[in-house]
Order: sequence, then structure tokens, then C-alpha cells
Amino acid sequence: MHAYWASLVLVVLAEMGDKTQLLTMAFATRFRWHIVLLGIFVAAATSHLIAVMVGHYLYSIIPAQYVKIGTSLSFILFGLWTLRSDKLDGEENRYKFSPFWTITIAFFMAEMGDKTQFATVSLAAKYNSIFLVWLGTITGMLLADAIGIIVGIGLGKKIPNRIIKWGSALIFIGFGIFGLYEALS
Repeated sequence: MHAYWASLVLVVLAEMGDKTQLLTMAFATRFRWHIVLLGIFVAAATSHLIAVMVGHYLYSIIPAQYVKIGTSLSFILFGLWTLRSDKLDGEENRYKFSPFWTITIAFFMAEMGDKTQFATVSLAAKYNSIFLVWLGTITGMLLADAIGIIVGIGLGKKIPNRIIKWGSALIFIGFGIFGLYEALS
């Protein structure tokens, strides 16, 4: 169960201020919230399943000690990556399908190579638990994007985005440093 909770928390942190969270906010202004969350669910379930399978494969061919070190270093990098600014480049207007398919395709494309997908690969390699990591990352993605909708509508005007990004980044870096300490001692 630890793999589930760690995956959920780390994906929520990785998603704060991320491009896909911005995409959620943009879609939420145009479509009903439940259609947005359903599209996110399908896209996240698919892209994170791919990421979990890649992470599981890496765990099977790389010694566990190196996986732990690599995962810890990647968390530090994710923390630093969080500090860079994300912005939408027209993804919310790119596809002309039904609202559900527009959201699903846009999210799937935005998730490819995104830090939450790389975090999912790292988590699957670290915990070697396909189902719990997959379930945790999907839950984390849905939770973070639901928060994005709520915060974007209400509190987003009161809490500066840089505070959210710095908080998430520092927590990621802290997990990475703790993981390195654990792996190397």
C-alpha cells in the first residue's frame, strides 16, 4: 500500500502548476467538469500504464540499488523541473472532436514526456508494483487536476503560482535527498 500512497502524493506534487493542470483549467472553462475529469482519467490511465510497464521493465534489468539511486536523483530533477514555467501552446484548441475525445487526446499528448509520466516510470521502478503505482498515479492525477479546477476558479487569484511551484519543488527535492541518503547508507 506504500507504493499507492507514495505514487499518489508524488504525482499530486508533480502536477501542481504543470502544463496538464493548466490544460485542465482551460478545459474546465469550456466543458462540464465531469467530462473533463473523465477525459483526464482515460488519458492518464493509458499513458501511466505505459509508464508503469516501462518502469517495471527497468526494475527487472537494473540492480535494485542503482534503481533507488536513479529514482532519488530523478526526484531531485523533478523538483528542479517544477520550477520552470509551463504554459499552454494552444493544446486546448488543437483538436476538433467531441469534448470527451478532445480532452482525452490533448491530455494524452501533453502527458507524453511530461514530468508526471517520468515520475510514474521512476515510481514503478522503485516499488516494482505495477498495479499499486498505476492506481496511485491515476488517483494523484485526478486529484491534482480536480484541485486545479477548484483552485483555478476560486483561490487561484489569492495564492501566487510561484508559491505552489516552490512548495512542490522543495518537497520533491526533499524526497530525492532522503532517497539518496537511504540508498547510499
